[in-house]
Amino acid sequence: MYRSSSDIASEDAREELCAAAQKVFGWDTLRPAQLDAMVPLLGGRDVLAVMATGSGKSAIYQVPSLLLPGVTVVVSPLIALQNDQIAGLDHSEAPEAVAINSRQRESENEANWRAVLGHDADYVFLAPEQLAKDEVLERLRSVEVSLLVVDEAHCVAMWGHDFRPEYLRLGDVAEALGRPPVVALTATASPPVREDIVEALRMRDPLVVAGGFDRPNLDIEVRRHTDDGEKRRAVVEAVASLPGPGILYAATRKDTERYAEALRERGIDACPYHAGMRAAERGDVHLGFLDGRCDVVVATSAFGMGIDKPDVRFVVHASIPDSVDSYYQQIGRAGRDGEPATVLMFYRPEDLSLATFFTTHNPDEELIGRVFSAVRSASPMRLGRLRTELDVRGRRLANAVNLLERCGALVSGRRGLSAADIPRRKAVEHARETAASGERLDRSRVEMMRGYAETRGCRRRFLLGYFGETLSDPCGRCDTCRDGASDEVATVSVLRGADTAPAYCETSVFAPNTHVVHAEWGPGVVMTCEHDRVTVLFDSEGYRTLSLDAVAESGVLKVDAPAPAEPVPAHAEEPVA
Repeated sequence: MYRSSSDIASEDAREELCAAAQKVFGWDTLRPAQLDAMVPLLGGRDVLAVMATGSGKSAIYQVPSLLLPGVTVVVSPLIALQNDQIAGLDHSEAPEAVAINSRQRESENEANWRAVLGHDADYVFLAPEQLAKDEVLERLRSVEVSLLVVDEAHCVAMWGHDFRPEYLRLGDVAEALGRPPVVALTATASPPVREDIVEALRMRDPLVVAGGFDRPNLDIEVRRHTDDGEKRRAVVEAVASLPGPGILYAATRKDTERYAEALRERGIDACPYHAGMRAAERGDVHLGFLDGRCDVVVATSAFGMGIDKPDVRFVVHASIPDSVDSYYQQIGRAGRDGEPATVLMFYRPEDLSLATFFTTHNPDEELIGRVFSAVRSASPMRLGRLRTELDVRGRRLANAVNLLERCGALVSGRRGLSAADIPRRKAVEHARETAASGERLDRSRVEMMRGYAETRGCRRRFLLGYFGETLSDPCGRCDTCRDGASDEVATVSVLRGADTAPAYCETSVFAPNTHVVHAEWGPGVVMTCEHDRVTVLFDSEGYRTLSLDAVAESGVLKVDAPAPAEPVPAHAEEPVA
């Protein structure tokens, strides 16, 4: 069989990567998906890897770094997560890894900088907030950066869960560092969020490795209640009866305290966790959960990112989360050891109003106007200078700048920010409209969670469909499958060609990832298609679920273009020579 030079080069690269992984980390094999992502990096191509928790995403940059000159810059949002990753590297034969962050003494940070600048450290971990500082970029510009790694890349998605406004500055960071290959890693990103990541990081022709989202060891269930008091008692009863360790997610800080106290009264070692606690208290709960002193953490969504605990036996939600993205991220912390684990959500329709409340965006219009005027008066302007002139720091400033960039009032370039030739009033108005569009999207995400909670179909199929994967048969490991309800509701992949299927599903006109146009709501992308309905993510209106019969009768929804090429699946086999 003929083998092209590119095939041979790819084979050679795979062998070299496998040899380095075995020698330095002691890994006898690398998974096909890991290799699929690693090989392009050696050739300078950007990579976005969306792979399930526990699939070895960190190896995607750790191994190629061994074969590339220069330092690998890893952007990681939490200091605890940075420390875990550095500890993992320290337990191998890998080169030195250091962190630069505000929690360390200045002398320690300076020693770490000397290691980086002296070529004694090959990995440097920083939070996105550090990279917003001009002095940090100046130091990094004096060394060769081989890779820019963006961990937890879903934080880039402005209207998604765990949004960190500083992540949106990383496209500028890549340019400032000479545009090294960018590696974006996340366990949770639906197709539209992937597009958001690629755009925000200004990735160039990236290889997208996505898939493997199914976690067969998770037993999934939703229990519906109408009375709040009854639901709260049921939550405590359920958590007290489940074998730990586990995580109970609650909607508010006050609820974390209440549930933790109720569980302690039942003899459970339960600890509350929320953003209102002091950092030292949160750190103690974190460590207590990892070392077994705390059996159940009762937390808001502030808890979880970077929790490397493989034996979590359950994740329970006392109330419905605000999006499928955050829900999937949270349940992914259960059963990482591959052993059976329970995923349970308590659903009361009235709780959706609280989830909707948290989606409200109130842009600081006064600050937005000041930012625009300052940049317009002295374009181009560096972010550091803007920070000094306005005497505003942190997320308030980052949010204002990001909104102005999103609406086109500000443009970011190599020399800094420049303002569009429009009046201040128009800039503020455009920013307000952009924030309102984001609010509509967030509220539609809440409605997607309603759809998940109320579906009669297979819940696993619903989740996988949201992330662009299909499941041909009901999973048999969720409550609707056990009840037999999912047998009555089939997705397009099952009904294709069946007499009872609507014509639109039979012909796959509205298959997932198909680009469509609605007569009123404009362009969008199909997320899922069930036997009687199609769910579309519209650019301006967010998620909307439409009746297929109504669509067929009115012709209000039409295909815009052929579905885009599928990403490389995370379970892809190695190329055959």
